[in-house]
Amino acid sequence: MRIRIIAVGSKMPKWVDEGVNEYLKRLPATFKVEFVEIPLGKRGKGADVKRAIASESTNMLAQVPASSRVVALDVLGKSWSTEKLADYMADWQMTSPDVCLLIGGPDGLSSECLQRADQKWSLSALTMPHPLVRVLLAEQIYRGWTINQNHPYHRS
Repeated sequence: MRIRIIAVGSKMPKWVDEGVNEYLKRLPATFKVEFVEIPLGKRGKGADVKRAIASESTNMLAQVPASSRVVALDVLGKSWSTEKLADYMADWQMTSPDVCLLIGGPDGLSSECLQRADQKWSLSALTMPHPLVRVLLAEQIYRGWTINQNHPYHRS
């Protein structure tokens, strides 16, 4: 199984890369998780935010293989428990060799990304900084894997 996390933004702080790598290195080689960074659309004084979102969307969707299951991280998506994530991960392993998780930029995902999504997932009703979302997502993927493997990490 391969999970591809397609995220808007690059040049993450060192603590983000270290946090993400800490969880990803714990996964077996047969369970691959990769991060694909998409450049942030141009924003600033007089910039068209809709154009920035459209640019991010085009770049994100270009990274999604045609046969992939797509999960959009969206504040209006459904909230999942860690156990529910583990259930979905077990299902994905059986039905979808590739799963893409989409993390939008500061203005969220475009309607095209949301329409392409097979599922919409809300990590929290809280607003979180994108670097923290990456670490949280890596940890939850690892935790979901441990649940499915009956590994003691989830219970510690």
